[in-house]
Amino acid sequence: MATANSDVRILIVDDEFSVRDSLQAWFKDEGYTVDTAESGKEALAKLTEQEWDIFFLDLKMPGMTGLELQKKIREIRPDSTIIIITAYASVESAVEAMHNGAYDYLSKPFDPDYLALLVRNILERKKLKEETTSLKKALNGVYTAKEIIGESAGIKKMMEDIEAVADVESTVLILGESGTGKELVARAIHSNSRRRYAPIVTINCGALPESILESELFGHEKGAFTGAQYARKGKFEMADGGTIFLDEIGNVSPKIQMELLRVLEDKKFTRLGGNKEISADFRTIAATNRNLEEAMQEGDFRNDLYYRLNVFVIKIPPLRERKTDIPLLAEHFLNVYTRQMNKPLAGISKKAMDALVGHEWPGNVRELENAIERAVVICKEREIQPTDFPLSGRSVAEEGILDDSSLEAMQKQHIVKVLEQTGWNISRAAVALQIDRVTLYNKINKYKLKKTAASN
Repeated sequence: MATANSDVRILIVDDEFSVRDSLQAWFKDEGYTVDTAESGKEALAKLTEQEWDIFFLDLKMPGMTGLELQKKIREIRPDSTIIIITAYASVESAVEAMHNGAYDYLSKPFDPDYLALLVRNILERKKLKEETTSLKKALNGVYTAKEIIGESAGIKKMMEDIEAVADVESTVLILGESGTGKELVARAIHSNSRRRYAPIVTINCGALPESILESELFGHEKGAFTGAQYARKGKFEMADGGTIFLDEIGNVSPKIQMELLRVLEDKKFTRLGGNKEISADFRTIAATNRNLEEAMQEGDFRNDLYYRLNVFVIKIPPLRERKTDIPLLAEHFLNVYTRQMNKPLAGISKKAMDALVGHEWPGNVRELENAIERAVVICKEREIQPTDFPLSGRSVAEEGILDDSSLEAMQKQHIVKVLEQTGWNISRAAVALQIDRVTLYNKINKYKLKKTAASN
């Protein structure tokens, strides 16, 4: 009758019959499948006949020593678990055995209870190793669930850059407009790096006030501020061994910029309210939709932080510059959302696809994805039609230039006027408009505003 241990095969190699017989009896009582050999030559013959999980090798045997047999077994079965047994223990032989990959080195006589425990530990270790290998394979496949899609020259160049920088430790700065997929690129870099089995920790630096961002990045101790009822790790501490992704890095305050510079240089920091210096091993990937060189000239971004981040730059082309990718992306999102909603559709009509390709997509891939999702929801025909896509507040069929009398057009004109009056000084313009700098940058990106020669 088979037992839970019967699949484990143990080979005992010893020139003494009494040792072979006693070990075989002990392990058989535990339910293992056991065989013996009285020499290295016989053991090698048995090795070619079938698989063995664990080997017990006598150190001193005529013809071939245990250490010599160990090397030959390792050549044939590199992953074999080998235990050297001897009545003549010495430091030199123990060191050599362990150096050659032995799992353990035991002196005769043996304690049966210890041997049973030893084998159970070996099997548990093997099981954990197999689970780790399985997990790694699963993790290697995680990224394929949301691949970067595109065949345009710009995307091919971007993918080449990702491949080139993924497995080195250099800091990466990702540049691209809102909605182009900067976090997706960061995850692609991390997923293909040697740190992929550790976490990638993401924080949107532009979405949080300075005080909250500081706590999120560096953590805090209990009582550091009102409401801090317990100590908390920050993002840098959580990214130890992995990657930290600092999204919208261009929108952080001067104080946070100074603190980031110190952390990125030394990889050491202190929690808010604490005195203990904490070290963390992380790789840095940052992203922004701002022109950091212009921000430096305006005094909004530190030169030294810029050069610390600007080691390897990856530029994501906006969707309007890779029109050939729009049909690929549209079909991908269509497949995703028809499956999610269990709403089979024949596809996107030619007129609708032509309209999608002709649209400028100020919101880039994110806007396209949202448009496809909504179209799947409201579509009443077999194929998605142009009227199923509301772009810029109207359908593709109706899309045109904003009426000069519209509220949105008036807002755009007013922002341009204030920017020109302040010489495109973002801080001064934000104060005049009574909005924060992040909101102003979002408006500039939305309306695709650019500084003219007259503004310089």
